[in-house]
Amino acid sequence: MNLQLLLSPINHFLHCPTPKAWIEEARKPENLSLLLTDHLICELKAAQTGMFLIRKYVADKETSEVLLALLRPYEVFAFSDGPEPDFLALHKALSKRLMPKTQGDWEQTLIDSMTSLIKEELHHFWQVREIMLAREIPYVKMTASRYAKGLLSQTRTHEPLMLVDKLVCGAYIEARSCERFAAIAPYLDDELSHFYLSLLRSEARHYQDYLSLAQQIAGGDIQERVRFFGEVEATLIQSPDDSFRFHSGIPVSV
Repeated sequence: MNLQLLLSPINHFLHCPTPKAWIEEARKPENLSLLLTDHLICELKAAQTGMFLIRKYVADKETSEVLLALLRPYEVFAFSDGPEPDFLALHKALSKRLMPKTQGDWEQTLIDSMTSLIKEELHHFWQVREIMLAREIPYVKMTASRYAKGLLSQTRTHEPLMLVDKLVCGAYIEARSCERFAAIAPYLDDELSHFYLSLLRSEARHYQDYLSLAQQIAGGDIQERVRFFGEVEATLIQSPDDSFRFHSGIPVSV
């Protein structure tokens, strides 16, 4: 994998690199369990976002209930102190045949891209969980960072502009994930470094899928909104942050 070729468009898309202060905090051995746990939740939330978009904008009520049931075991485990299910079996149960059918162009594009995203994010969830179990890192619930909420708070409130904005936000979240995987990988042990670098290709594709879908739905130039959210995202990344998370800003302790 040509790392520079993969990262170049992402670094151009993002308005700032990850601050060195975040990297210094992330490389501390005592923060590894926190980083892996938050990464686990980020993968689930990414899958939830893809599922939400399908359910809200495409699926009928019956199909929506089926799709909700697919994520429920993950959510019960992560957010409600529920038992640990067989994540690999759950992942195998998720297939495109369960997704709704549509005749609309952008609706079908949304289904196809989000189905691939959901499957990949849940596979990554399972991979992170396997790493945690192998290292005897217990899962402990934690509060969410301000990052995604800060981005989404700036979306417009009427459709289809709200959907376009949400997709642009999704692109920034995926791009930042990709950039941070590359930023932290050199400071981790060989197993984790290889794992994070292995995630780069899918995360890079996800951000491109979000942008392409936003452009298709908008039917016009979206560069103004892309720039706007790029500035919002950079502010969140470059400003002091009380919580240290995978997508947090500059740690206040530094």
